[in-house]
Amino acid sequence: MKLRKLIFTVGLCALTLPLALSCGNKKTTAVETEAEVEQIFAVSTLTTSAGNLDDYLEFGGDISSVNSVAVLPDQGGKITNILVSVGDLVNKGQIIAYVNPLRAGAVYNDSPVHSPISGRITSLPTTVGSTVSQSSPIATVARTDDLEIKINIAERFISRISPKQKATVTFDAYPSVEFPATVFEISPVLDTMTRTMGVKLHFDQKDARVKVGMYGRVKLVTESVKNAIVIPATAIVTRDSKNYVFIVEPHTEKTSTVKLVPVTIGITVDNKTEIAEGLNAGDEIVVKGMSLLNDGAKVNISSNSTAN
Repeated sequence: MKLRKLIFTVGLCALTLPLALSCGNKKTTAVETEAEVEQIFAVSTLTTSAGNLDDYLEFGGDISSVNSVAVLPDQGGKITNILVSVGDLVNKGQIIAYVNPLRAGAVYNDSPVHSPISGRITSLPTTVGSTVSQSSPIATVARTDDLEIKINIAERFISRISPKQKATVTFDAYPSVEFPATVFEISPVLDTMTRTMGVKLHFDQKDARVKVGMYGRVKLVTESVKNAIVIPATAIVTRDSKNYVFIVEPHTEKTSTVKLVPVTIGITVDNKTEIAEGLNAGDEIVVKGMSLLNDGAKVNISSNSTAN
């Protein structure tokens, strides 16, 4: 039985040996027909356009009235009547209260208290029956339609501040609204305790939404670039200590070729960079997926947007 198995095994090997040798002759044919695969990268692009870019400093400050006056009585005594309420509009010279001197042993007529300016009553710290002196305010009158915001500029920034400088103010109550303002007063001296300089800004337009006492965030424009090519800062690649951008060559389909071009950058604000040289309006540049790209690489454009 063992002899039969041995004979069968030897015969099988004799049959398969020539077959294996004949297959070995065809090995080089498969290598010669192997094709090289071209690599294509998926990217997102942006079509550039001319726009403006403003550099700024950011501060915070409180809203106050440009003209606010404490109303004082001509003589001390007891308040016998108050003719206004908080929020009322009054005219210059209008009587807002009466005070009686109430001297012992004498009778006096009520003395009227006049508003020194036209405006709105913003506070009434006293009540009827209260005794006041000539230095006690009866009320506060302010021009609530003419508002300002005061900010304090750190010493290291004062060289970037000038009269009539433009700014925008935002409030938590209206987070998506920007209120334009302009610098109209700059203190000639610095506070020696805080090393800051006082600056006042006037709102360019009257707006009922802005109230006295609100806290505003001021973006003070220090440099403005007009009609500039502005792109995301992340679209710039640095190689050999030089700045480059990948431009997509003109194409009709999504698959295209990119070109690595040198650029000269200007100011960068909020992750946006001005391109002083190297790009033109209408150029399509790669903004995502450029880390593995080289000059002349093939790309597949997954999305394209237009610069604002």
